Amino acid sequence: MEQVTGFGGFFFRSKQPEVLAQWYRDTLGIDLVPTAADQTPWMAEGGATVFAPFAEDTTYFSANKAFMLNFRVRDLAAMMAQLKAAGIDVRLVEEMPGVGKFAHLEDPEGTPIELWEPANG
Repeated sequence: MEQVTGFGGFFFRSKQPEVLAQWYRDTLGIDLVPTAADQTPWMAEGGATVFAPFAEDTTYFSANKAFMLNFRVRDLAAMMAQLKAAGIDVRLVEEMPGVGKFAHLEDPEGTPIELWEPANG
């Protein structure tokens, strides 16, 4: 059976796509979408990618959103300090032994974002 080999992109609607793309670049380091063949898109580092449908009544993220983005980070404490210094509200959610540490924030349009520092790195 053929299977997908990875996550190739995430496409979503935005009220201000250019402004939001710059926020992701400036805040989380995600390169802008290339507009020419000689430009490079954001290249994610290897690691686990979790694909997890949640119950429609979950309280784990905003009820008015259909999805939450999850990004792996090397050092959650450093990333949280960086975000807080930039005036972004971020909160530690939990630490799951053997899985890692998690923090939540929202982008300027209210999209829930989870940062994940995998256990053992």
